[in-house]
Amino acid sequence: MKAVRVSEEEAETTRLELLSDGALDRSRKIVKRDGFIEIPVTDSRSGFAFEQEKPEFYIPKKTLGTILDMPENEKKLLPSGWQILGDVIIINLREEIEIWKNDIAKALLSMYPGCMTVLLDRGISGQMRQPEREIVAGENTETTHRENGCQFRLDAMQIMYSQGNLAERKRMSGLGKGEVVVDMFAGIVYFSIPMAVHGKPRKIFAIEINPVSSGYLKENIRINKVGDIIEPIEGDCALVTPRGIADRVIMGYLDAHPYLEHGIRALVPGGVLHYHEAVPEAVEQRPVERLVEAAEKLGRKAEIIEVRRIKKYSPGVWHVVVDARIC
Repeated sequence: MKAVRVSEEEAETTRLELLSDGALDRSRKIVKRDGFIEIPVTDSRSGFAFEQEKPEFYIPKKTLGTILDMPENEKKLLPSGWQILGDVIIINLREEIEIWKNDIAKALLSMYPGCMTVLLDRGISGQMRQPEREIVAGENTETTHRENGCQFRLDAMQIMYSQGNLAERKRMSGLGKGEVVVDMFAGIVYFSIPMAVHGKPRKIFAIEINPVSSGYLKENIRINKVGDIIEPIEGDCALVTPRGIADRVIMGYLDAHPYLEHGIRALVPGGVLHYHEAVPEAVEQRPVERLVEAAEKLGRKAEIIEVRRIKKYSPGVWHVVVDARIC
């Protein structure tokens, strides 16, 4: 268990630097010992790190309900979970308790001392899935989220990042070795970065139309050092998707069915398409039918490999992924 020992005057500056670098160990407490402050770190990147003899761990017993002084009937409306991206906490609140949002934000920051900002989420809008959020505590909404050995830089006020897709991102990270991949609707390269880092494709073409997301896409390629694998393309998938070059195509946008033709045309015969869709339970076969029909219109055949439910998207609606081989 490594830690950095600094003076009291240097403690806060050092903590913020370690937090920014992703080196702060949030599972252990910052302690004062022998006139110095010991700040726990996750690795020994700093030349001043030493082996901590008596680490003190956080025991997460606190809950919002136990911290907040609010009527019991309103405590029942508190959220049971929230999203943490880097050092940003994102919460959804029922309208009845939004009056408590500032107190709730302070309580969350006390529960997660490594976090610095709390955002209130009010959903998404538009073709580019722009989040509608409000800063409740803190100032900085740009953060670096670490996952599966990868780093994702983003502005949580402007960019969606679904942690509910973690299992699918991990699955995709094991695919694509030696292949040419086209990632349509790449966002900040949620799928391409894990695939490039772990799967080692020959080439990934990552397409994104949103200029904000495209900027972070390029930044994430840089910080993950995969510029030799991922080539960013900014533009509309209907116009810039390459044809006949891909062994694998990712269509990770949930309203992508109008673009199926372009995803299929990108594939060489025998290539694999990963097609995502938000599907009402009453028509759960819809994405399969759409995919098969789109292939037939192009004189090709879709062989369904697997259909997977990823997560509940909304009441009665599932995020589904269809894997198909296109011949």
